[in-house]
Amino acid sequence: VCGAGNGLTMSWPCREHLEEEQMLDGRYRLQQVPGGRVALPVLEEKLSQLCLPPEMPCELVWIQQDPVPSRASRRRTPAQTLRDELRRLLGGSWSEELEQDVPHAWQRHGDLVLLGEDSFRAALWERLGPALWETVASGLGAQRVARRGRVLPDGMRTPSVTLLLGQDGWVEHVDNGIRYTFDVTKCMFSPGNITEKLRVASLPCSGEVVVDLYAGIGYFTLPFLVHAGAAFVHACEWNVHAVEALHRALVLNGVQDRCCVHHGDSRQLELRDTADRVNLGLIPSSEEGWPVACRVLKKDTGGVLHIHHNVETPPAPTPVLLAERGSPEVQHPTEDTGKETVGARVRPEWQRWAEATATRIQGLLAELHGRPWCTSILHVEAVKSYAPHVHHLVLDLECRPVLP
Repeated sequence: VCGAGNGLTMSWPCREHLEEEQMLDGRYRLQQVPGGRVALPVLEEKLSQLCLPPEMPCELVWIQQDPVPSRASRRRTPAQTLRDELRRLLGGSWSEELEQDVPHAWQRHGDLVLLGEDSFRAALWERLGPALWETVASGLGAQRVARRGRVLPDGMRTPSVTLLLGQDGWVEHVDNGIRYTFDVTKCMFSPGNITEKLRVASLPCSGEVVVDLYAGIGYFTLPFLVHAGAAFVHACEWNVHAVEALHRALVLNGVQDRCCVHHGDSRQLELRDTADRVNLGLIPSSEEGWPVACRVLKKDTGGVLHIHHNVETPPAPTPVLLAERGSPEVQHPTEDTGKETVGARVRPEWQRWAEATATRIQGLLAELHGRPWCTSILHVEAVKSYAPHVHHLVLDLECRPVLP
């Protein structure tokens, strides 16, 4: 994500393809990275459209760069174009107060622009009325306009979104070649977990049965089915609007025959002895789902749990090596800004959480089945910085029954 001298880049040898698709960001330099590869700077708005071929080794990395002058950097942005149009409409009544009302950023989903909650407060509306939203749509190249409010504290993260222009809130969003669909007035789309969705899409799940305990609109259900090759996915979700969106997306991607959607509280899920792999994609903690995950794992062969959790991480000058049961690869942000780098180290707080979680799961499995199990940490992934000194982590934990 370009800004403040930081570039989200992609190590991918196929530069010609990126140029053809107009995905490269001309404001940033190509840069060599370890392993004899070249980092190519990718435009933020094109990131969700990347379809990464599984046979081509690539990864998303954060690097520090200074932007270089280019024609791309001198182009007028949509926000500048919108300001010019509003100034033209208001003439001499334009003011610094109105200038502050015009947003610098927004989300785009197809032909719908989703504005932030502080965008276009009363001042501009009082002067322009309904013509304001038609001007916004025209200036930003959209047909529909909506504005986001605060997320409701109802346990389902229901958005408070007002549709300002248009009659229908349903949108389609393409992410890594996967088609998601949802109603922006009833469901949220989280772009911040794209690295984890890409990672899930690359997992070797051929022939496996997967249980996704917190499916939402299909953030991870669809990558498991479309790219990772899962034989079947049981998707659990209690939000009726997300369930409707997931059903539609399954059809859009042609994978509806390989998925069963369980509508309701995942803690009441009746599946047993089913899964080779369980995804627990709930933050700040998925701990309430741990007993369910242990029940749905195949009792004779076990499987892998992907456990999401927010872990507090006070600033530390030097991370330490992870001492664990297994040989994980660890990816983590270097600072609390969300910028990521790849390395073989993990912070002490992450180590303690991973070890404690592995021990807790081992105990749950032994108690459930009446025999010993072993748990091994395969991988610790830092998805993003969720808040100052709080990191969203994913623990890949292998769980196997101990043979007599």
